[in-house]
Amino acid sequence: MKVYIGPYKNFIGPYQIAEILCFWAKNEKDELGIKRKPDWVHDFGKWLAEDKNGNDSWLAKFCQWVENRRSRNIKIKLHPYDSWNADVTIAMIAAPLLKQLKETKHGSPLVDDSDVPEHLRSTAAPPRENEYDIDENHHARWDWVLGEMIWAMEELANGKPGEDKFYDHTESNKERDLAKSISKLKVDDRGLEQYHKRLQKGCELFGKYFQGLWD
Repeated sequence: MKVYIGPYKNFIGPYQIAEILCFWAKNEKDELGIKRKPDWVHDFGKWLAEDKNGNDSWLAKFCQWVENRRSRNIKIKLHPYDSWNADVTIAMIAAPLLKQLKETKHGSPLVDDSDVPEHLRSTAAPPRENEYDIDENHHARWDWVLGEMIWAMEELANGKPGEDKFYDHTESNKERDLAKSISKLKVDDRGLEQYHKRLQKGCELFGKYFQGLWD
């Protein structure tokens, strides 16, 4: 597989052109403390963007015309063996992508209490001051969910190495006969079952919150 996905295209419209033309104007902090160009630069951009009737100006239409003809550079080439184990192939890509998202994210989607341990649920958090506030465990729930997704994807991508610890080959390795070797193999059935449940749950969380995987 060969994948190249280029960066998003920056839209350049009347307001962006106004900022470029007024490059000398220093940024000022607004009421939220966010740095931005002075209001008069925004007003200039509005003058460029609208005609006297408040409709899109010829410049705004031209900028949109150009934007509609630009596209993001995306090239994906698949080979036949990429789909032999498509789940593993997807996991190889998803694992590092999820790690990067977890490290660089600036927010969290809503996560159902039923998907996380009890100590991370909204019911375990202190009461909210306002109805529209998020509870103190809001971001912790998403961190936990991402962690479970990452663990599951890494296990799949690496051939499920976590299974090995549930098999005890101490006695079976002493036997040359295959049948006897298998009979003496000790398996932690309960631990193996819990491992597979966690792996399945991580995949289910990946599907359930797939559309929440953005920043």
